[in-house]
Amino acid sequence: MLLSLFQNSNVENLPPHVLRLVYKEVSALAADPPEGIKIYPSEEDITELHTAIEGPEGTPFAGGVFRMRLVLGKDFPAVPPKGYFLTKIFHPNVGHKGEICVNVLKRDWKAELGLRHILLTIKCLLIHPNPESALNEEAGRLLLEDYAEYESRARLLTEIHAMDGPGGTSGAPRDPNDGPQPKKHAGDPLKRAEPNAAAVPAALGNGANGASTTSSNSNNSSSVNNVAGKKKADKKRALRRL
Repeated sequence: MLLSLFQNSNVENLPPHVLRLVYKEVSALAADPPEGIKIYPSEEDITELHTAIEGPEGTPFAGGVFRMRLVLGKDFPAVPPKGYFLTKIFHPNVGHKGEICVNVLKRDWKAELGLRHILLTIKCLLIHPNPESALNEEAGRLLLEDYAEYESRARLLTEIHAMDGPGGTSGAPRDPNDGPQPKKHAGDPLKRAEPNAAAVPAALGNGANGASTTSSNSNNSSSVNNVAGKKKADKKRALRRL
């Protein structure tokens, strides 16, 4: 697999020993991810790691799932990776294009820290924003001056962009097996539409009886008319005799 990785993105710029270390760490993260974080490694480009972070409880981001990616440059691990939120979020330390401002990705970076430490730090950033290094100045100002408004705005964007359901889109890449499956219909709808075989002869019989009844009624009506006509003729004859 490593041979195929050399032909993609920044992979060809990284030394083989760095690629082996990255592949080993990404595999370990996928097998044992930090709590509340899912890892989606790419076999085509090991230098770009996609993740999904669950919004921590007690924050305006609770209940949301936020997609994020880390991009490892050609100078990694001497230079920290760059982090981006792919899910829109209202947060002081996340820019309008999703770029993340956190010290571990800047001046506090050390090569030995590793990717797991970065992911945990970014998740902690959702709990403890840092308005002093704000990329989103409006979010930073509201956090300091009007927390209720900040919380309301952050919660609204979480519901719209990071949640499943009407008006929301799931933050994590969807697994075809996740979520409710289509309900299986009880029986064949064609079979349900078929009439009861036993009822067909009865229906036909009722039709025949109906026709017979109609004919009988017509005969009775003719007999009544004949009797009435005969009575009128008799009455006329009686009047002539007078």
